Amino acid sequence: MTGRVRGVGIGAALAWMASAGPALRAQASPAGLRVNSIPADLRQQIDATARQVLARTGVPSASVAIVRDGKIEYTQAYGEARLAMGSQPAVMATPAMRYSIGSISKQFTAAAILILQQEGKLTLDDPVSKWLPDLTDAQDVTIQEVLSHTSGYQDFWPEDYAMPPMLNPTTAQHILDKWAKKPLDFPPGTQWQYSNTNYVIAGRVAELASGEPLMQFLREHIFQPLHMDQVWDSDANRLGPQDAQGTIRYALAAPRPAPKEGRGWMFAAGELAMPAYDLAQWDISVMDRTLLTVKSYDELEKPVLLKDGANSHYALGLEVSGLDGHAYLAHSGEVSGFVDENMVFPQDKVAIVVLTNEDASRAAGGIARDLAPLLLGVTRQTATEAQTQALRVFEGLQHGKIARSLFTPWCNAYFDQQALADYESSLGPLGKPASMDQTEQSLRGGMTFRVFRVTFPNSSRVLTVTTYTEPDGKLEQYLVMPAG
Repeated sequence: MTGRVRGVGIGAALAWMASAGPALRAQASPAGLRVNSIPADLRQQIDATARQVLARTGVPSASVAIVRDGKIEYTQAYGEARLAMGSQPAVMATPAMRYSIGSISKQFTAAAILILQQEGKLTLDDPVSKWLPDLTDAQDVTIQEVLSHTSGYQDFWPEDYAMPPMLNPTTAQHILDKWAKKPLDFPPGTQWQYSNTNYVIAGRVAELASGEPLMQFLREHIFQPLHMDQVWDSDANRLGPQDAQGTIRYALAAPRPAPKEGRGWMFAAGELAMPAYDLAQWDISVMDRTLLTVKSYDELEKPVLLKDGANSHYALGLEVSGLDGHAYLAHSGEVSGFVDENMVFPQDKVAIVVLTNEDASRAAGGIARDLAPLLLGVTRQTATEAQTQALRVFEGLQHGKIARSLFTPWCNAYFDQQALADYESSLGPLGKPASMDQTEQSLRGGMTFRVFRVTFPNSSRVLTVTTYTEPDGKLEQYLVMPAG
């Protein structure tokens, strides 16, 4: 899940909403959840980016919502939300369709805990043992460590597919009995390690502290006030024919319908589904800080430090990073059949939501990463441009040549006479590459890091190329090595 009835009642919740005032109200959902209030040229660039990534990855569909100036300015969907099956034709994606959002759900569970702290029902410093005393070292693990993945509890689902036991129903208690009673992977607070088990713990704590089911609490305190009207509990009930269909692809074959996890496996860690529009409503509330207290937002968004002072770059259900001086909060999500990406730039009042319907795929992240510089006015290469450039550099190196204007001074120094001779003698005999595909992309040191996989016709030889690209497009690194 990378990227997994008691209560106050609807009447009381509506009365609370009415008294909350206009500051808490998000945009009312338009008919069909279609929005288009951006310049035509920007819309064309967004559409072209999404379609290019889908074509490159083969992912069936994507649903996108764009926030600028703190308002939802554009929603659009691309491709096939439901595959053709027998006599049933394929169904094209629309912005109104719900997609499972996987681990993006975690920030909502974290927000529920913070609301309960505001109500005086718990604190982030409480030990887990206050609520779940039978878990391993529960007296030494705090709720904050659970929410920040620094607890040491072992992940029950690190895989990118649904294993056979997960196709059958389970309960939160079963997950806790099997994974949260094992020895900790490390002493609490000393390391960061992503673990879905943490959020099953957090979900149960929220239920025990509030006295009501987690979904009921989320609806009353978050979804209804923010007019997130189409949120669906996809753990309790699978998405319907009016929503996107999750798919799975085996190697390079055509996508097929993905299996659905059994009920209970997604609880608190990845159970939500919604249209991109509704997730954008939440993003606006985060950038405008309209739902929680200032203290709660500070705790939600502040990266947690490990006990040795190291920055985990993870807050409470949110990754914390930056792009050329633009701070952002982000999280990806993955459950069987779906992968998603959500990026919020609070100071810029920009947010990007990308939902896709194929598991273990990179399309959602690719679309979001390519759109971010466009919406922020940052000049950066797209993945397609970077891949084309990397191939041209490779082919030049096969002949002992480089266009030095493409490189920084340091990288030019690396490619001295000896380096160019070795590159030519070792790469030239391999012939023209059959393919060069980007397999990874991340940010580090103010640069974009990329990994490419290179293959050759009539050869089993596979090479890896790694690059670092400066914001101005100059290559700070270009290394070729055997694939691991």
